[in-house]
Amino acid sequence: MEVIRQSGDTGTCRRVVVEMTELEFGLNSFGELATDGDRVMSDGETLRLLVEEAQLAESVGLDVFSIGEHYREGHMDSATPVVLAAAAEATSTIGLGSSVTVLSTQDPVRLYQEFATVDGLSDGRAQLILGRASAIESFPLFGYDIAEYEQIFEEKLDLFLRLMREERVTWSGSYRSPLENVRLQPRMPEGGIPAWIGIGGSPDSVIRAAEHGLPLMMAIIGGRPERFAGHARLYLRALEQFGRPELPIGQHSLGLIADTDDEAKNVHWKHWEPVVTQMSKERGFYPPTLERYEEEVDTGALYVGAPETVARKLAAAVRFNHLSRFDLKYDLLHLPKDVRERSIRLFGEKVAPRVRELLAEEPGEGAIGDPGLARITKDGKAVHA
Repeated sequence: MEVIRQSGDTGTCRRVVVEMTELEFGLNSFGELATDGDRVMSDGETLRLLVEEAQLAESVGLDVFSIGEHYREGHMDSATPVVLAAAAEATSTIGLGSSVTVLSTQDPVRLYQEFATVDGLSDGRAQLILGRASAIESFPLFGYDIAEYEQIFEEKLDLFLRLMREERVTWSGSYRSPLENVRLQPRMPEGGIPAWIGIGGSPDSVIRAAEHGLPLMMAIIGGRPERFAGHARLYLRALEQFGRPELPIGQHSLGLIADTDDEAKNVHWKHWEPVVTQMSKERGFYPPTLERYEEEVDTGALYVGAPETVARKLAAAVRFNHLSRFDLKYDLLHLPKDVRERSIRLFGEKVAPRVRELLAEEPGEGAIGDPGLARITKDGKAVHA
């Protein structure tokens, strides 16, 4: 599969060929407070730790380091481009991006300028994943009506893509002031920087990514990862229908890697359980149990274990979901910083090379399952079969 990316000040296109054995591996952080020994690190210490972890990710050969966007207690990722700019100055080769940018509550003009700045500072290494938001704290914080969730995202996506793809933009809409022949600076490369659409499972979001010609990032945080194989098939079919070339598909999932399976599961459960328990209270689903956790580790969307365990599970997901990229969300609230460091090292030094070996041993194109999950209607909507 051939993917075109852009980088550098000249705006020229750099052609990059991505094969199954050249799968990209990334790290995602939500800026969650770490611990050092028996104390919780300060906000500032955690922010500086993120920059150090970006350096570590680069040193162990990972391809992308991404930071989320949240407005919750314990999360230090509310100003993602600022942290990425610091990471840009501390690194030289690794891609730097957002693991989610809540476009619905961002100003597309300001977002363009922020990421154009990161791209300039990093010499063409910036990228971002655009999402509608699974957590809604930013809506009341910035004065948006959650009832207009869909309309806001559609309008802002349209404007942001036009700003990336056009030299000058004249535009009007419902959620910000109009633009008249506007040319923003600093400039992104011609055509913009790599931008993905992040989805949590909606077939309509899959169609949206294909219609706009954007790569697809699937956030798979629970249940069997192969459930999303139908979404991958739908995306590829939609790209063909819209007359677009094949584009990358990525997966974002949670995990932790340690020297043994038991060590990884014991440490991860201790910090995962309180986080998910709180989420269950907020979102109205059943609280986690150890039995359900072990099921998620064994056959679900948690990539927790020793390097060989995680590598084999990850290779299966690559084949089944037709992946070109896998992002590991490696931090959890109050996870010790030495555990985070060890997990990053093992992911880059052991897991990533091993996955590539496994894919090379059985290099098939990937068995995308559930072909009947959804179909595309004439109006571009996705309908479950």
